Amino acid sequence: MSGSDAPEAVAQPRTAAGGLFFDEADRVLLVKPTYKPGWEIPGGYLHPGETPSEGAGREVKEELGVTPPIGRLLVADWAPHPTEGDKLLFVFDGGVLPAEERAQINLDGLEIGEYAFHAADQIDELLIPRLARRVHAAIDARSAAATSYLENGVPRC
Repeated sequence: MSGSDAPEAVAQPRTAAGGLFFDEADRVLLVKPTYKPGWEIPGGYLHPGETPSEGAGREVKEELGVTPPIGRLLVADWAPHPTEGDKLLFVFDGGVLPAEERAQINLDGLEIGEYAFHAADQIDELLIPRLARRVHAAIDARSAAATSYLENGVPRC
């Protein structure tokens, strides 16, 4: 508490989680939303009381129609947005989606219009810069079998 009796303001970030999935050629799965331009990773905002890993799994099921296991946390990114306020974003390792599971992908058609696997060197041209930084950091964390804390997509330590 400060010198006044008013409670101190605390951050109340919007929290989102997604999964990073690959094919056998080590390409990253990206989805194309119907409601805005560009590509994203599968994921979205958490529901009240939902853990980040649960939210990532729910969003993948809603968007892609499949329920692959959600693996370990790759990155946590504190990424305030100029118009949307504080955000805390989690990316989990979805691993390699086997061909049988890829064949079962059934897009929701409402939020997601298409999906494709892309090489890591295409990420910067397909994703907005803050998401591209986060995805690159997640790929690096996966390769190092590590978890990385980011601020605006940039590793802190």
